[in-house]
Amino acid sequence: MLLKYHNYWVQKKYLSFLLTIVPTLIKKGTVKYRVLELKVNSTSIYSLSLFLKKHTNCLYKTLVDICVYDRPGKKFRFSVIYNLLSQGYNSRLLLLTKVTERSPALASLLPLYAGCGWLEREVWDFFGIFFLNNFDLRRLLSDYGFAGHPLRKDFPLTGFVEVVYDDSQKHIIYRPVELVQDFRGFKFKKNWK
Repeated sequence: MLLKYHNYWVQKKYLSFLLTIVPTLIKKGTVKYRVLELKVNSTSIYSLSLFLKKHTNCLYKTLVDICVYDRPGKKFRFSVIYNLLSQGYNSRLLLLTKVTERSPALASLLPLYAGCGWLEREVWDFFGIFFLNNFDLRRLLSDYGFAGHPLRKDFPLTGFVEVVYDDSQKHIIYRPVELVQDFRGFKFKKNWK
């Protein structure tokens, strides 16, 4: 019979169980809003995910999502959050890890979760975080010739190039962004006559 881990106190006991079984893989663990959060090193993300998927008291067999947020200027710029689901135990778990800007690389979870390839491609496309042993890191939602990663905070909101249809050439062209600045000299105290 499988326990249902929806109670706060049961989750606290489960967290202490995890901290005693794999103390070297987990830096810190908390329970927030009935969801377990485990902070781990980026080097131990694969081994901990393997444990959480295969152990009979865990059974986190579904990777729901990979989220990333960017904090420029920090040593560990990118925080990567893996959202795992155990349907047998009715429990969610968040794995939080951080990577630097200079070497943003994580181990791919593609051998463990079949649907992970699409999520890792999305993270690669938008943030530039590389996943080791994922051999299909192509652009997913951006053009193949796209320069940069659009969800980084230092990426300009307007981008570098724009796609327009040129009526004289009768096809779509790429050109540098032209910003119209007509209202820069706008005076608010001017009469509206």
